[in-house]
Amino acid sequence: MEEKKIFDIILLVARPAAGKSEVIDFLKKTPLHERINRFHIGQFEEIDDFPMLWTWFEEDTLLEKMGHPRLHTDQAGYFLGQHFWNLLIERIGLEYEKKQRDNPAYTVTITTMIEFSRGKEHGGYRSAFSHLSPKILDKLAILYIDVSWEESLRKNRKRFNPDRPDSILEHSLPKSKMEHLYKETDWDEISREDPYYLTIKGFRIPYVVLDNSDDVTTTGGEVLGSRLEQVLKALWNLYKKT
Repeated sequence: MEEKKIFDIILLVARPAAGKSEVIDFLKKTPLHERINRFHIGQFEEIDDFPMLWTWFEEDTLLEKMGHPRLHTDQAGYFLGQHFWNLLIERIGLEYEKKQRDNPAYTVTITTMIEFSRGKEHGGYRSAFSHLSPKILDKLAILYIDVSWEESLRKNRKRFNPDRPDSILEHSLPKSKMEHLYKETDWDEISREDPYYLTIKGFRIPYVVLDNSDDVTTTGGEVLGSRLEQVLKALWNLYKKT
């Protein structure tokens, strides 16, 4: 049997506006043969919790307009309960299961990219990771994009397009909400014990960190490609050992 050359699932996590969407956009536009050889990523499937979250915002606005109670958020756009953050992770697991159900050979040629951000205020990555399904954890590798809070805030302001608040690449948050939800993160805490692996629900998950303090995700092109190739090759070497 030919040795597998691609990741099954990569979880892409970072602060908001750290460069996650730009990385995904770059990889989508990379020809398949090059993507496999350089980055170990096959045919592309993406599961992002932002469209799910944004649908809840839209539904609550429509419900209020119709004279009914809001279901998920208050008028300021904050969730009515912390459990909604983890419901999004459960939804991600459900979406992945449906993709596998509909394609028995799903993991043979396809790499699934899962994307989300979490701050300490709503449970952090520790809480989110605890809601990942065993089917995901069994095949998972993690790519964390590292930027400072100040850089996250700067890029959040820069990318804002008021005409496209639902856009993956152009959505933004007000500064007050960014600070409340995302200023504090627990990534350093949960990754402190081991520089190569996280233990989540008994699964040993390889991870790498992409340093984006110089904003290579905005620069794009081969500058980004070289940085990605370096970290994903390191991640692949760890992944093969699990």
